[in-house]
Amino acid sequence: VDMGVGYELGPVLSTRETDLRGARAEGALFDVERLLDKAMRDGLSSVRIIHGRGTGALRQAIRDLLDGHPLVKSFAPEEPERGGDGATIVYLI
Repeated sequence: VDMGVGYELGPVLSTRETDLRGARAEGALFDVERLLDKAMRDGLSSVRIIHGRGTGALRQAIRDLLDGHPLVKSFAPEEPERGGDGATIVYLI
């Protein structure tokens, strides 16, 4: 008799990036956490976060979250031809 516990993981990520341009930091950080969790669950090695350039406040809030995050191996600004400092590439553990 199978007495295992059932659980629902939800759908596999359809993309490995999220576009947060124009978002407020609080909501954006929640979205980043959710993206990292799902990416790890789905076995992805990296994700891309588009935050735009603007004042830099959103970029800084996101990078502060990533710095020392338990699922993050490293992160860096995207390549210049892919958005430069308007996006961050995140490598997962």
